Amino acid sequence: MGKLTDAIKHLIILNVIFFAATSFIGPSLSNWFALYFPENENFGFWQFVTHMFMHGGFMHILFNMYALWAFGSPLEQMWGRNKFLFFYFSAGIGAGLIYTAVNYFQFNSVYNELISAGMQASDIQTLLETRSYNSRILDVIPEKKLAEIYQIYNTPAVGASGAIYGVLVAFGMSFPNAKLALIFLPVPIAAKYFIPVLIGLDLFSGVTGFSIFGGGIAHFAHVGGAIIGFIMMKYWQKNQFSRWN
Repeated sequence: MGKLTDAIKHLIILNVIFFAATSFIGPSLSNWFALYFPENENFGFWQFVTHMFMHGGFMHILFNMYALWAFGSPLEQMWGRNKFLFFYFSAGIGAGLIYTAVNYFQFNSVYNELISAGMQASDIQTLLETRSYNSRILDVIPEKKLAEIYQIYNTPAVGASGAIYGVLVAFGMSFPNAKLALIFLPVPIAAKYFIPVLIGLDLFSGVTGFSIFGGGIAHFAHVGGAIIGFIMMKYWQKNQFSRWN
């Protein structure tokens, strides 16, 4: 922490520009750059990259950019700009892919239940687009599942959190004894304990649907970024991957 390194500075500037542009232009920009479910008409493959520069509110971008500076700066100083950027975008794109894969599994699971219950594909599409459905389907399918499939289809993922969770993992593996603390738990804890617990809480929230840190969080994007970050770090540790410096 401390010095604002070159890549971190430019990433923060780009995120702020996208955030300001979204505030002025409105939802149309999100339709282009947020990460939509692949079956949604707004989906585009470029969104696996661009969603990392979109944020849902001031506090969202503030916390993400603070974490990027706090945990990314030591890594960029250690690795150099190119290697850090390669790691950052790999973790962010990987997070988006894993998040989408989990959503695809959950979506198809509910979709197949609806088909098995006798709902026509056209009626399911109407549900996905308008949230309208024949109330008789509630006799066999819980309303919670109808809300789940509608939300997966229509709610895009935004934010740099997936990439930053990869950065967190890399920081924890590079500086395992660095002391960290949460706002609501101001007791310094070594990174080698703190970061796995944080990821574990996200995994718990993603699996159970009980969000400890509030609603609207793409928990599996966080977990996905952490998984990609861990895999890359283990590979680099074994192979001394230094050609990006």
